[in-house]
Amino acid sequence: MRASGTFKVADFTPAQVPSPQIQTAVSVGAATMDKQYEGEVIGRSTTLFTSAFNESTAMGTYLAMESFEGTLHGGAGSFNFAHSKTTSGESPQDEFFVIVPGSGTRDLAGITGSGGIKVDADGTHRIWFDYELGQ
Repeated sequence: MRASGTFKVADFTPAQVPSPQIQTAVSVGAATMDKQYEGEVIGRSTTLFTSAFNESTAMGTYLAMESFEGTLHGGAGSFNFAHSKTTSGESPQDEFFVIVPGSGTRDLAGITGSGGIKVDADGTHRIWFDYELGQ
């Protein structure tokens, strides 16, 4: 089953990163985020966001772990999902998106699957979950 929607980042707060013991050409950053969702996906999430990204070349990778609370097609509950993407200039590659098995609660207990995130040219953030509900 697919549930899709849009989201807005309600809060993005950079987090303190310990000084790295290994220096690389791209520094590592971390932040927490709060998001609000609309559409077939309704609710909110909190996110632990990490990245190694070079602003001047638009090259890097992010990795995020999210805890979602809300509804998919009206089924209420919560679950975790993780996603990552690498960007070389303007072209994304090596995208990863997974619902964490065993993390679902209430109507979303037993949820498994994958999904994706896309940002439109106008800045609209889109998300979709391709999921199944099991026991």
